[in-house]
Amino acid sequence: MAENIIVDNLAIEAEDDENLLELIRRAGIDLPTFCYHSEISVYGACRMCMVEVEGRGIVPACSTRPEPGMVIKTHTSQIRDLRKMIIELMLANHDPKCTTCPESGTCRLQSIATQLGVRDVRFNQVSSHLPIDNTSEAIVRDPSKCILCGDCVRVCGEIQSVGALDFTGRGADAQVVTYFNKGMGDVECVNCGQCVKVCPVGALTAKYHISQVWDAVYDESKTVVVQIAPAVRVALGDYFGEKPGALTTGKIITSLRRMGFDRIYDTCFAADFTVVEEGREFLSRYSKGENLPLFTSCCPAWVKFAEQYYPDLLDNLSTCRSPMMMFGSLCKDQLSQELGVAREDIVMVSIMPCTAKKFEASRPELSKDGNPDVDFVLTTKELAIMMQENGIEYDKMELGSFDMPYGFYTGAAVIFGASGGVSEAVLRFAAEELNKGSSQEFHEVRSSSGVKVATIQIGEVELKLAVVSGLANARALIDRIRNGEEHFDLVEVMACPGGCVNGGGQPVADDYEAIAARAKGLYDSDKMLQFHNSSQNPYLKQIYHEKIDEEKAHELLHTHFENRKRIHHDDFVLGELPDEVELSLSICFGTSCYLRGAQELYNRITEYIRENGLEKNTEFKANFCGELCKKGPTLIINGKVIEHCTYEIAIEEIQAQMAKRK
Repeated sequence: MAENIIVDNLAIEAEDDENLLELIRRAGIDLPTFCYHSEISVYGACRMCMVEVEGRGIVPACSTRPEPGMVIKTHTSQIRDLRKMIIELMLANHDPKCTTCPESGTCRLQSIATQLGVRDVRFNQVSSHLPIDNTSEAIVRDPSKCILCGDCVRVCGEIQSVGALDFTGRGADAQVVTYFNKGMGDVECVNCGQCVKVCPVGALTAKYHISQVWDAVYDESKTVVVQIAPAVRVALGDYFGEKPGALTTGKIITSLRRMGFDRIYDTCFAADFTVVEEGREFLSRYSKGENLPLFTSCCPAWVKFAEQYYPDLLDNLSTCRSPMMMFGSLCKDQLSQELGVAREDIVMVSIMPCTAKKFEASRPELSKDGNPDVDFVLTTKELAIMMQENGIEYDKMELGSFDMPYGFYTGAAVIFGASGGVSEAVLRFAAEELNKGSSQEFHEVRSSSGVKVATIQIGEVELKLAVVSGLANARALIDRIRNGEEHFDLVEVMACPGGCVNGGGQPVADDYEAIAARAKGLYDSDKMLQFHNSSQNPYLKQIYHEKIDEEKAHELLHTHFENRKRIHHDDFVLGELPDEVELSLSICFGTSCYLRGAQELYNRITEYIRENGLEKNTEFKANFCGELCKKGPTLIINGKVIEHCTYEIAIEEIQAQMAKRK
């Protein structure tokens, strides 16, 4: 029999807990933390979870492994004073404008200060008012509110393998910054919003579009149409006391009608189109053996990730727009004709679980004559705020129904919000096409893990699929595919772990069980619907038959992708700018050059410049051309372009240029 661990005089049987914090929480004791998340590495920066272990003194619970026989106290006078002092120091170094902060009411700094009874701050206010970064279409960064917990840095690097944020400086000068301290919209951020979800304060928030939407609703000359994504309906209830995964569709619809929206539709209607278009595309590619595996294109964070890091695989991405963008394009085209109004007078509002959808809506190719297919994107949280602003009493809302025909959908569409849902929906369509009428579920691709691989037999056809969530997992899988270690016919990628149910615009879930409950809510909804295959949607059939031909369908429902610069800037000066420039160097750090050794070349040239006393008169710049070329590394020396540059070639040219100067 395992020896117990004593926590606050309570005997707890030791299990497979990773650390004392998990064990203590399992005992029903809520230890406050800022920097602990079970899915990312232990950092131990905030020191809020300190506990007293008999014989060892005070230790951080998050980074201490449980051992049988331990005697632990989680609350003592010393620990209480320590936690209060930490909170006071944070508050003294924090922007105090809490009432106007987007996170006010849900901020962990607020809640822990209240929990610990902090009423006064003994330290002088020393926070510096740094400029707010509004450059991103999706995320706002307010460095004055950062508490240096490191959550955003770790989730961006470990879960998404993007690394758009990192620490700089030491001690009182420490900050979390982007590359070269550029704006979030100018670096390789993919807008997934996972940093927003883990940020315990208001240093990183979604960019709100609430005011613009209210202006549209109040404008009588506009027809304001709203579409609701599937993952929203199983998460909004979290803000109003519902259990995780509770289906709230009917109450959302009634609330939106009271708020003044003219037409209320379902993104799932367009998801049925996505299934049909992507299913046809997949079967065509599979029969020809061309551009396989087919990668899904529903997730805009994944698409931007692919454009930045894997431009050589863009031909493998499905050309289908995401369901949100399909809906915007199709609805504005058809509704303007049905209502006899100009396309510009239809305002399309999308309620999404995702911050990256805000960026996606701003892409110029997803518009017509400058008029965007989707005008505004609201996150689940923004919808909850708008409902509260409007005085909606959620628990008293009657159930409503969508407007037709764009509110009708099949079960294949509603499961899009869960990881594996897109693959299953496409497989249902493919099975019917190949077997002429058969319909079945494919539980093999339903995924609660980061990577799931399945081999599916449909008649005589055998398909190998991969379902991936979390971009670090996607990177690892793609690298294996490129190296010839893996082969797949279809790969579904979602940037957020678990899929859209865990999107950057969703309520923050305390544990993964809540995410699983949201996914279950979508699959339960599928079971209750009349049709489970997208091709069975009668309104979809009608539109294909009567309103759009093949050419029109391609125009409205498909798009293109292109190689994208990771950092939007022509040149960065590396080091201090000299008073007099004798030697001007510029090196490309674009993906192609970087992979061909640009970083090592830069380091060696920099070392040569220092060793030879050339720093005072040398300007060294970096650029990020983003071109997918095979000419790297590329170095420019006093205007002379050297492709396939080596260290020896670079030094020879530097010496020649300096000889000319002399």
